[in-house]
Amino acid sequence: MNGTMFTKMGEITIDTDVIAKYAGSSAIECFGVVGMASVSMKDGLAKLLRRESLNHGVNVVIEDNVMTIDLHIIVSYGVSISAVAENLISNVKYKVEEFAGLTVAKINIFVEGVRVID
Repeated sequence: MNGTMFTKMGEITIDTDVIAKYAGSSAIECFGVVGMASVSMKDGLAKLLRRESLNHGVNVVIEDNVMTIDLHIIVSYGVSISAVAENLISNVKYKVEEFAGLTVAKINIFVEGVRVID
């Protein structure tokens, strides 16, 4: 379902794919996040996504103009996963709420892998 806002000039509808792409872009800017992950249900394997397909690692659900965002990420080796998750939640929540003008009720973080960065 898409997000809808009503203004004095008319109705604004925001597609969930747009919000997913923005949330994915905001997520990879955070410290400790190597990238977004695409999970193959067939194999159960996670693969690192390229910058062009960030929205595949993000799932956005909008109900009554309140969003729930699922982020599938790959973290850098040696960082605290809890610290990365807290930072990720606060940054993505702030940026998406400012961008879309809708409330983010919950952000779920799924750590799909760890990568060593040289």
